[in-house]
Amino acid sequence: MAKLAKVPPVPFRPRALAPLSAGLVILGGRRAGLRDVYYFFVSGSWWRLLGAFVVTYLTLNLLFGAAFLTVGGVQNATPDSFADHFFFSVQTFATIGYGAMFPTGLAAHLLVTVESMLGLMYVAVGTGLVFAKFSRPRARVLFSSVAVITPRNGVPTLMFRAANERNNHIVEAQMKVAILRTEDTLEGERIRRIIDLPLVRSQTPVFTLSWTVMHSITPDSPLYGATPESLAAQQAEFIISLTGMDAVMGQSIHARHSLLDTDLVWNARLVDILRTDSEGRRVMDYTRFNEVEPLPDTNERATRLSVTQS
Repeated sequence: MAKLAKVPPVPFRPRALAPLSAGLVILGGRRAGLRDVYYFFVSGSWWRLLGAFVVTYLTLNLLFGAAFLTVGGVQNATPDSFADHFFFSVQTFATIGYGAMFPTGLAAHLLVTVESMLGLMYVAVGTGLVFAKFSRPRARVLFSSVAVITPRNGVPTLMFRAANERNNHIVEAQMKVAILRTEDTLEGERIRRIIDLPLVRSQTPVFTLSWTVMHSITPDSPLYGATPESLAAQQAEFIISLTGMDAVMGQSIHARHSLLDTDLVWNARLVDILRTDSEGRRVMDYTRFNEVEPLPDTNERATRLSVTQS
């Protein structure tokens, strides 16, 4: 079987869509700190938010428990018992008030006032963050980890695919692809330039199952005449974005992906993942989503591809 022409792996190179902490060193500049704490939690995982809730809850109650133990004034609490004062703090923080323990004295009442206010603010902020994360629609779109360069109707074509993993409709879906590469200006400056790649079909009324995205490499294409070596020298990266509207939520959603030049497979085609079973039902095989196969006559197709580009 003919071998697929894929560029060998290169040392680690951060992607344009990777988190800023991946492969990026920032010198100078102002740190966001607490000014972006809302974005920090909304954009993070649920474990990050829940972990922050638990740590904050326990820390505040431990501090107030120690404060109540120090100033005293908690009726029916064992004077030297930190556990009693800690659980009294928990009741105050949550505004439970069972009645078995209650404050006496000015210092204890002041602590109760401060802690109850913090408890109300804690609940308000927590409710807002949870609602923000629940109400934010997230697209479950799967992009292939490779792209192929293959002839389509006699024209060299860049192809990859996307699939809607959620059992819903993404209406008015629009796909955009751009290439990010390094270029030298006439003045000798080296810059990173983003160039849009026109697609054979950039939008669809309804995106339900899979979508094979294609860019024809015509003489007007930024990829015309490109080779694995030239793309590697330019540190080329393909930036992919999908936007649309969730038919269930009625809100805009988006997904993004990127492919490096090392993710391109030349003179190959994507394996078909859609078929019909014996009962007439459509079957989508995600186990072969990232698989490619060589062209029937790889050597002949490779020659034609190079002639078309010359």
